[in-house]
Amino acid sequence: MKAATERKIIRWVHILISIPVLGYIYGPVSQIPQAVTVVRWIILPSIVLSGLWLWKGMVVKRWFQ
Repeated sequence: MKAATERKIIRWVHILISIPVLGYIYGPVSQIPQAVTVVRWIILPSIVLSGLWLWKGMVVKRWFQ
């Protein structure tokens, strides 16, 4: 896969995964215990990891080559 294609895919995943966080901050999601758990333990780490991959993914790829 080309680097540009991979970056576009990861960028869109990062953006789409961030949508529930907006619901958590501005909507009624913060009052649903199951949703709070999902946002805190699954979605936020996914956002952080995809952001780090967009930022430093090339360095990680060099380590494994």
